[in-house]
Amino acid sequence: MTSSRGATERAAARGLLSRLNTTLPQPLAAEWQAAFHGVPRHAFLPDVVWLGDGLTPCDRRETPGVWLRAAYDDAPVVTQVNDGDDPGPGGDRWPSCSASAPGIVFRMLAMLDLEGGERVMEVGTGTGWNAGLLAHRLGGSLVTTVEVDADLAARARASLASIGVHPHVVTGDGGLVEASGLDRIVATCSVRRVPRRWVTGLAPGGVILTPWESPWLCYGLLRLTARADGCASGRFHPHAAFMLMRGQRTSLRVFRDVVRDGQTPAGSTTPLSPWEVAGEDWAAGFSLGLQLPDVWWAWHHGPDVAGVRSRLWVATTDATSWAAVDDDGTAGAPFTVWQHGPRRLWREVEAAYHWWTGAGRPGPSDFGMTVTPEGRHTPWLRQPGHPVPRHG
Repeated sequence: MTSSRGATERAAARGLLSRLNTTLPQPLAAEWQAAFHGVPRHAFLPDVVWLGDGLTPCDRRETPGVWLRAAYDDAPVVTQVNDGDDPGPGGDRWPSCSASAPGIVFRMLAMLDLEGGERVMEVGTGTGWNAGLLAHRLGGSLVTTVEVDADLAARARASLASIGVHPHVVTGDGGLVEASGLDRIVATCSVRRVPRRWVTGLAPGGVILTPWESPWLCYGLLRLTARADGCASGRFHPHAAFMLMRGQRTSLRVFRDVVRDGQTPAGSTTPLSPWEVAGEDWAAGFSLGLQLPDVWWAWHHGPDVAGVRSRLWVATTDATSWAAVDDDGTAGAPFTVWQHGPRRLWREVEAAYHWWTGAGRPGPSDFGMTVTPEGRHTPWLRQPGHPVPRHG
């Protein structure tokens, strides 16, 4: 039985590797292919994972075939919900840890440009699979992985030991860990601000690679290189979306935290469609996220308001200012705007959108970021001498 299971797992792994070598920009380097085989992904998944948009539990003991297909699909697998407190069938589940899609895992590993001998810190151990791949490639003594969740850290430590790789597994907040002389820092969670200690912990020429998120849009990878002046600077890269680092989470809801009884909003109109800024155009959303780093949005479809089909809410993360833009379902402008608070947020959104269109509608890879040792973030367009305007 064990031999049969092992053969099935190896066949599934070979199938995934074949797909990766076809779909990635370049086939996996020999060192990463060896790590792929030496650090099997299924060994890092718990017996129960959650699949699909509905986060349906999948138990390996009950449906081993479905579980194994999830383990070797090129897709993320949710491995923890609600920070480890599953509310049960009738509760509201939300993902709090996942095994990232293998394609993005190996794309990020390639972006680290490892040659051997580098000292690496990973932030966000999760299942431990990424740390295992790094340790297989570099040796466990050169890899430190940091996980804020003690239960996840313990599980990852056990999974790593089970296949004979031993990076240093640290339980703690990856944004606060003191480090120095690191050659690489790689995060498997997104950040809204690069922690200052990551910048000061890099050796000259060292690299930070982290998924990026703004309150407006979770999207992209940021690759920074340490400069001689102590700053770290580099470009954004597309096609990535990760869970936010726990220490940077916000939990805001329009009708709980923002809109309150007794507020009297100011009314106006706008020619700018709310769908242009909060629709399917990720390039627009990415640019607005850099220009409005403390602003988020939420759609309310079918509100109980006469003549309104959809309403876009825009608010600051401190919940002091908000705007609502109404779409009545007819074609074209104008759209009704309501605004409250010390900032006129929709004016800021309009200014940010028009700057983006005036700049030629640049995409995420046209932007970059410079971070100082003191933690100051300066986004720029195409080169560091052209800063992105900030509003608010």
